[in-house]
Amino acid sequence: MSAPLTNPLLELRKLGVSVWFDGISRGMLDDGSLARLIREDGVAGLTSNPAIFAHSIMNDTTYTHRIAQLTAKESSALGLYEDLALADLRDVAALLRPLHDSTQGGDGFVSMEVSPHLADDSPGSFREARRLWQRLNIPNAFIKIPATEAGLPVIRDLTAAGINVNITLLFSPERYRAVAHAYRDGLSQRAAEGKPLGSVASVASFFLSRIDTAVDKLLDGLAARGQPAARALRGKAAIASACRAYEVFEETIAEPKWQTLVDAGARPQRLLWASTSTKDPAYSPIKYVEELVVPGIVNTMPLETINAYRRLGHPELTLERHLAEASDVREGLERLDVDLEAVAQQLEREGVAKFIEPFDKLQKWLEDKRRAERRS
Repeated sequence: MSAPLTNPLLELRKLGVSVWFDGISRGMLDDGSLARLIREDGVAGLTSNPAIFAHSIMNDTTYTHRIAQLTAKESSALGLYEDLALADLRDVAALLRPLHDSTQGGDGFVSMEVSPHLADDSPGSFREARRLWQRLNIPNAFIKIPATEAGLPVIRDLTAAGINVNITLLFSPERYRAVAHAYRDGLSQRAAEGKPLGSVASVASFFLSRIDTAVDKLLDGLAARGQPAARALRGKAAIASACRAYEVFEETIAEPKWQTLVDAGARPQRLLWASTSTKDPAYSPIKYVEELVVPGIVNTMPLETINAYRRLGHPELTLERHLAEASDVREGLERLDVDLEAVAQQLEREGVAKFIEPFDKLQKWLEDKRRAERRS
C-alpha cells in the first residue's frame, strides 16, 4: 500500500479532533522526536501516567546522568521521581506553549498524575494536586485525578480553586456525567466567588480498549456456553460506551446551569478518548481513532497508534453514524446479562491497581539507584 499523499493526523485536526501523545521520555525530548511529532503530525498535547513514567525512567538510559545529579539533593525516591517527571513535563510544556497561546488555552497541555495510592483519599488527593500544580507553575498543565467516587469532590474543589484537571480512568458514561457535574459545580462555586472562569480547563479521559478486552472475555464465555449471539457483539462494547458518553456530553452542555456558566466565560470540559491502542490483534490498530471522529474531541494515542494512523488513517466524521448502532449494542449486551456498569466498576479498581504496581516498582528502583549513587 502506498503512503497517503497527505498526513491523516493533520487531516484529523482539520476535522476538529485534537491528537495528543500518550507517552513521554527524556530521550524523545533530547533527540527531537517529540518536537517532530508536534511539528509534523500536529500533536497538540501530551498525557502521562505512573506506568508511562516507570517504563521511561527505568528503560531510557538518558535519565542515568540526571539521576546521579539529583541524588545529592534528594533524600527520597519520591522526591527523585517528581524532579525527573516535572522536569520532563515542563520541557514538553515549553514546546507546546505556542500552541496553547495561539488556541487561547484550547490545546497544548501536559498532564501530571497524583499518586495512585490516593485514589480513594479525597483530602490527600486535593493536597497533592495543589502541591504538584504549584510545583509545575505553568498554565498549560493538567493535574490528573482518577474518576473514583472519592475523586468527584476533588474535581469540584480543584476546579473552584482554578486548577486544571484531567479526570482519568473513566469507563462508565454515567460516572462521566457525575464528573461533568463536578466540573460544573466547581465553576459555579468559582463564579459565586467572583473569580474568572475562562482560564480554567478540564478534560475527561474515557478509556476504550480495556472495555472491549473485559467484555469480549465475557462474550467468549457466553458463546462457549451455547449463546452464539454473543460472538456478534465482540469488539463493540467500547465504541458503544464511548457513543453513550458523547451523548452525555451533549446532554450536559445543553443544561441551563451550564449555559449560564458559558455566558460567564466558562470552557466546556472536553471528552478525551484514552486507552486507544488495540489489544486484540483481530481488530484494526486504529479502531479507537477511526470510529470515534467528531469535532471537539481529544484522542490521546501511544506512539504505535500514532504511527499506525499516519500510515492507515482515513479521516472522516464517524461517531455520529455509530450512535444508533451503539444503542442496539448496549441493548444486546443487556439481553445477555452483560452489565456494562459492573464492568466499568471492575475496570476502575483494576486501573488503579495497574498504576500502583509500576509506581511502587519505580520508587523501589529509584531508591536502589539513590543508595548506590550515595555509596559510590
